[in-house]
Amino acid sequence: MKISRTLATTVAAAVTAPVVLLSATPALADAKPAASTQAQHQKESGKPTIEQLEKAAAKAQKAYDDAVTATKAAEDAVEAVAAIDAPLTVAAREAQEAADNAATAKAKADKALADANAALDTLPPDATDEQKAAAQKAVSDAEAAANAAAAAKDAADAKSTEAAKARHDAGLAAFTELYKRRKAEKKALAAKKAADKALADAKAAAGGQDCHYESKLTTAITGLPSKITAGSTTDFAVHVTNGTDKTLGKVVPHLYFHATDKTGRNVIDDALHLQWSTSASPAWKSVGASGDAGSISPLKAGASADVKLRLKIDADAPAGEGLAFVAGDYVQSDDSCGGNLPTEYPFQIVAAGKDTGDGGAAKPGPSTSPNAGTKPQGGKSVTPIASTTPVATPTGTLAHTGSSSALPKLAAAAGAAVALGAIALVVGRRRKAGSAS
Repeated sequence: MKISRTLATTVAAAVTAPVVLLSATPALADAKPAASTQAQHQKESGKPTIEQLEKAAAKAQKAYDDAVTATKAAEDAVEAVAAIDAPLTVAAREAQEAADNAATAKAKADKALADANAALDTLPPDATDEQKAAAQKAVSDAEAAANAAAAAKDAADAKSTEAAKARHDAGLAAFTELYKRRKAEKKALAAKKAADKALADAKAAAGGQDCHYESKLTTAITGLPSKITAGSTTDFAVHVTNGTDKTLGKVVPHLYFHATDKTGRNVIDDALHLQWSTSASPAWKSVGASGDAGSISPLKAGASADVKLRLKIDADAPAGEGLAFVAGDYVQSDDSCGGNLPTEYPFQIVAAGKDTGDGGAAKPGPSTSPNAGTKPQGGKSVTPIASTTPVATPTGTLAHTGSSSALPKLAAAAGAAVALGAIALVVGRRRKAGSAS
């Protein structure tokens, strides 16, 4: 159940049956709600709350996302080390080519040495000393060249072996890392599925998400005169502020206007026509029975936004007294939700053609904060509201109970009903799975 339904239902009930509500309010205020919130049940039983499970699921999701990223990086590393143009591959190939060339050079040097030895051995007996010396020198030179070629080949072979080992070790390390990352990813996925299941099971057991009272989400009417002439059109606004430390995905302000003639006996709500407009949806649209007045999506932490409102009062509307109720709620992408409590703004309706004077802006009535008072089952504080609760009238005085004016009774009943209904239904309500948001 959303605040819009609570607002419309409780106010409608209040303005149609004020005496019943006034007499019933003390009993309702003293009676503690039968059902505590799912979060409180879990806290008392030692089980994790849905909020804790949501954090765990988000943490598991991030761990899985990080694991997937790490696996991709490991796969890229394997491809990089195995690439034909990888630095270690190029170095190993070049070292092997150098070793092959050194082997060829050594083979040539060995053949030259063998040829020189053969030439020395086949000198004729009558060879001169010069011929013998030349042959001997050729052997010595060929032997030196062969030794140098052998040394060069050994060095080239060593470099080739080292380069090949470096390439092999890098490839082995890359494949080992990939194996570890894939194993970690599999583990992270299992943990994510377990966390998601635990959260889903908890939500299913709870019948959906709890909607929480959120005092840091504020909705205030600005620019509404305290006196409005029948037949006129008044532009004002609802100023919405997200005082929380998180972005609110969709914030919906809700408004309800109620009025009677001066006797307080005749309801003239039908003479009041309310429209809304936002920057995202600038065309004026009627505020329906739900009280929804557009939406703000999203509203970042600490940010504020205005929803424009336009009130038209029929020219034949009698002079009277009115109350404007405003509240707001939010819904996140994960269906978690919350909202504040309705605030009332009294105003006067002046008959057409009459001077309103300078009455200033309508001021909010008493706060209906649930942070003090009795504690219903589930640990939520509820402000007890009795029929004697003073409620500010449009003139700023306390309500009188004389038969000459029924409006103060209506105002008191409406305020009490809104406060009680909002606390009992908004703070403790559950968002049923699949319910409209």
